[in-house]
Amino acid sequence: MLSIGTTQIKLLEKLCNAMSVSGDEGEVRRIVLEEVKPYADEVKVDALGSVLVRKQGTGRKPLRVLLDAHMDEVGFMIVKDDGDGFYQFRTVGGIDERHLVGKQVIVGKDHTPGVIGAKPIHLTDAGERSHTVDVESMRIDLGPDGKAKAGDRATFATKFKRVGPSIMSKSIDDRIGVAILIELLKNAPNTIELCLAFSVQEEIGLRGATVAGYFFEPDLAIAIDSTPARDLPDYEGRENYTYNTKLGLGPAIYPAHSPVISDPRLVSFLTEVGTKHKIQYQFRQPGGGGTDAGAIQQVRSGVPVVSVSVPHRYTHSPISVSRVDDWKNTLNLLHVALQEMTPALLKR
Repeated sequence: MLSIGTTQIKLLEKLCNAMSVSGDEGEVRRIVLEEVKPYADEVKVDALGSVLVRKQGTGRKPLRVLLDAHMDEVGFMIVKDDGDGFYQFRTVGGIDERHLVGKQVIVGKDHTPGVIGAKPIHLTDAGERSHTVDVESMRIDLGPDGKAKAGDRATFATKFKRVGPSIMSKSIDDRIGVAILIELLKNAPNTIELCLAFSVQEEIGLRGATVAGYFFEPDLAIAIDSTPARDLPDYEGRENYTYNTKLGLGPAIYPAHSPVISDPRLVSFLTEVGTKHKIQYQFRQPGGGGTDAGAIQQVRSGVPVVSVSVPHRYTHSPISVSRVDDWKNTLNLLHVALQEMTPALLKR
């Protein structure tokens, strides 16, 4: 079994602290390229900017398995300079505007520090306080010496931290998936042809995964992501019986989600692997949200797919919370599954 130690924690910290808002994933791409080149047989950056990696297997025609994790994160784009260090912006990806006012951000390639500002509560009337401040009324304030230009990306300034059994950071979605793919490449079995897609622009339409699916033409694919956990107690403090996933229960296997009904052979296989090797797992209850599996499933003549995610709380906000043990169990479920995969899996 693989473990999560100092090396893996430091890599995830580096990945999470990087800024790679959809459409400008260069910071994470550079980290990924540095990590994968010593272990891969083929490394390619495609036209959209995804990193595509291949590790050849042995045998006449090994099973071609694609693993996907997206490099991008939600964030902001500067759209207009209002002068005196104030900048209009728009959100990139699904961000709840209620999280934004007063949050610290970093802007551009130099990570210029700023804050999202809006009219203070003292100067608002009852009507204004009755609804969420919209993005058009907010500005990113970089101060009189701060410089940015239209098209620059920005994201939350939150730094990665380890707190007991938890990790807390921005962009756990999906830097934790990126870290898992890197570790799986370093420990790849030689019985399969392992293909890895570190994809771009997932948060704005699963775009990089679509291209990666066409490039690899896999026999099957697994999207590795980070899924929101709706596991807080209800408003009266009772146990939440309507959760979709819970922290501490291991990787979430998807029987279905918004754009995909997972291939039942792959769902059964992963649950059998988890049960056999005593690796904790859970099922993500069907509902909203989606992963890159939705794009990969429909390329060319179709691909059997399944999604596996690490649960986290407070998705697409300035800080999310995950458990190290859930990360470790996700890594090991996939590691053992790759070792035990054979072409017979698709003949079930």
